[in-house]
Amino acid sequence: MKKRVFALVFNILIVSLSCLQLANANPLNSSQQSQITHGFEQQLLAAFNNKQSDLQIAGWGKVTRLLADDLKGSRHQRFIIRLNTGQTILIAHNIDLAPKIQTLKVGDTVEFYGEYEWNKQGGVIHWTHDDPNNKHPHGWLKHNGQLYQ
Repeated sequence: MKKRVFALVFNILIVSLSCLQLANANPLNSSQQSQITHGFEQQLLAAFNNKQSDLQIAGWGKVTRLLADDLKGSRHQRFIIRLNTGQTILIAHNIDLAPKIQTLKVGDTVEFYGEYEWNKQGGVIHWTHDDPNNKHPHGWLKHNGQLYQ
C-alpha cells in the first residue's frame, strides 16, 4: 500500500512540475497540449478525489455551460468546462483584473492556467489573471487564439 501511495504521489509531482514549467513559459501550443493531455486530467481527477486545493495547473476543456457573471465583490465571469475524463470544473475569471471573454459560447475550447480549489461539484479554477501584487503565480485563459490575463 505504501509503495502505491508513494508511486501515485511521485507521478503527480512529476506531472505537476511538467505542467507548471509549460504554463509558466507561455500558453499551450498544440504539441504541448498533446504531451500533457492525460497528465493534467489525471492530476485534476486525483485532486478532486483527494479533496485537494491550492493546486496551480494548466489544461483545457470544452465549455458546457455559461453562467451569469458574479457581480458581488470582485466581478467574475463564470462558466463550466468538461474535461475528457468527464470531470466538470467551474472557471471563475476575475473581470476586474482581466478582460472578459466576450465571444465565449457553449462548445468552445478554453485553455487555462490557474489555481484549482476543490468542491463537491468538480472544483473551481480561479486566479486566471495576473496578480497585481506579484505574490501569486500569474494565470491566464486562452480562447480562439486570444490570451486573457
